[in-house]
Formats: sequence, C-alpha cells, structure tokens
Amino acid sequence: MTVLVTGGAGYIGSHMTLALLDAGRKVVVLDDLSTGFRWAVPEGASFVEGCVGDERLVRQIIAERDVDAVVHFAGSIVVPDSMRDPLDYYLNNTARSRSLIAAAVAGGVKRFVFSSTAAVYGESRGEPLDEGALLAPVSPYGASKLMTERMLADASAAYGLRYVALRYFNVAGADPKGRSGSSSARATHLIKLATQAALGKRDKLQVFGEDYPTPDGTCLRDYIHVTDLAEAHLLALDHLAGGGRDLIANCGYGRAASVKEVVASVKRISGVDFPVETAPRRPGDPAALVARPDRVRAVLGWRPRFDDLDTIVAHALAWEKALSEREAAA
Repeated sequence: MTVLVTGGAGYIGSHMTLALLDAGRKVVVLDDLSTGFRWAVPEGASFVEGCVGDERLVRQIIAERDVDAVVHFAGSIVVPDSMRDPLDYYLNNTARSRSLIAAAVAGGVKRFVFSSTAAVYGESRGEPLDEGALLAPVSPYGASKLMTERMLADASAAYGLRYVALRYFNVAGADPKGRSGSSSARATHLIKLATQAALGKRDKLQVFGEDYPTPDGTCLRDYIHVTDLAEAHLLALDHLAGGGRDLIANCGYGRAASVKEVVASVKRISGVDFPVETAPRRPGDPAALVARPDRVRAVLGWRPRFDDLDTIVAHALAWEKALSEREAAA
C-alpha cells in the first residue's frame, strides 16, 4: 500500500515525505512544482508532476500505485495574497481539493489527512484556542481551508471517507538532519525572512505593525517545528488505520512568541544585529493565534521533540545557509 502526498515537493510536504520514508512507508508525491522543487522530493519516493485538481490523473495514480491513504498539503498559503486575489484561493484550495476528494472516493481510498490551518478561527483575544472555538476566518485563505474541512466531513458521512484535519499554527524550522527546509523565494514566514536578513540575503526585516493589543505591540504566534508537525501526520495516519474516528485537531505547542521575541532569537542565534523596520499592519493578520493542543496529544499521543524557539530558529538558520550554498553552486 502507498501514501499519496500532494504538495510533497514543498516545505511541509517534503518533510512529511521524509517522515514516511523514515518509517518504511511507500510514497508517491504529486506536485505541479508551482512553488515546490523537484530536488526537494527525497530519494525513495515516486514523483508525478501534475495538479491535484486533475481528477483523472489522481484516479490513475490511486489505481496504478495501490494508494490507500492521501495526505493533502497542496495549496496556496500566503494570507495577504488571498486578500488581493480571493478567487484564486477558492480555486486552488477549495475547488481543487474537492476534485482530489472526489478522486479519492472514486478510487476507494478510506484514509485522508488534511493540512488545515489556525486561520479558520480568525481573530482571538489572545487566549489559547481549542477546536470548539468560533470559526470566523478573516481571510479568504482561512475560509478556503474551512470549506475543505466541511467537504471532508460531508464526504465522511456520505461515502465513508475517514479523515483527520490538522489545524496548523505557525510552522517553522527545518529537518534537523538538514535534508529539507523552507526553500521558496516567495515564502513570507517570519523566521525564514529573519534568517535571510541575518545572512545578508535581504537588507532589512520588516515588522508589520507594532500597535497590536499584545504585551509588546507585535503579533503573537504559536510556532511549531515542521518535523514535529510531520510526526503528527504520521500519527494521524496510524489513528485512521487503527479504526480511529474522524478528527479535527490543533497542531501547536500552546505557547506564544511575539514578533519581537522571534527577531531577538534570530539575532541571538545568528550573532547578527540586522536592521529591522516597522511597517503598517497587513490585512488579515490577527493579533494573536495560540493553540490549545490537548486533543492532538490525548487522541494521537503526539509528543513534540523540538518545542523550543531557539531550536526552531537554529534549524531554520542552518537550512538557510545550506540553501545559499546550493544557490551559489547552481
């Protein structure tokens, strides 16, 4: 049996592929390489270049590769972009997910793990959010992901497709063994941008807003190491394989760091006091997003190994250095 990983040439998807291969699973990656990289697909995984919205192609992969589970990462993830071009996000994240789910149902796949997001919650007052919190996304990105969650719930009720939707908080860091990391030139994640500033790959770091209702005026986020997140997906697959029920669960550590605290960590780990500039708030950015991760720990038995901001930053910095070497050699 094989696991189909959509978006497996991207940041989180490549880490999931590594985790599956490390666990001895057979993997086929489907990616259109619009934001991912062919070189990011680990050896040992089969690769198909194509779109998750191509239902005929997905049904062919499921039939020919004996796929019995799908882990779905493919999609668009930049919140400000979703504010500027919402219809593109509803196409890429919602309509194409609908096609993927239809292909899975037609192919007899019974296990589906979905890459959702804390953006489904929208604004919060800073308290940790549990899965029963109000679902009121403030961006088309969050809304597009919530629509897919609802499609999965309906598909489960109608067709018996069992699923786990993991609502990520702020994913960061890189593979501790240096095999993968955030590589897109268009990445907007704070820790990646700050490591680039530390390495001189950008002349300054912009902080978007210092007037939020938080202790230091900057946004609060729950940063989770990408390798711990991949482990949660493995546990989700095992949960479904063991007959577990449908599940929606937060993936975060339950602890927030402000933008200023992240910047301080990157400066401390890198030893570089890079320039930081204050810019206006970005549309769609809530003041605080912090997980209450009790459910993922209790139901899946998830026990993170890299729950430390400095460790996350150190791994991200090491990857950014390695990426610079790769780019210089190209």
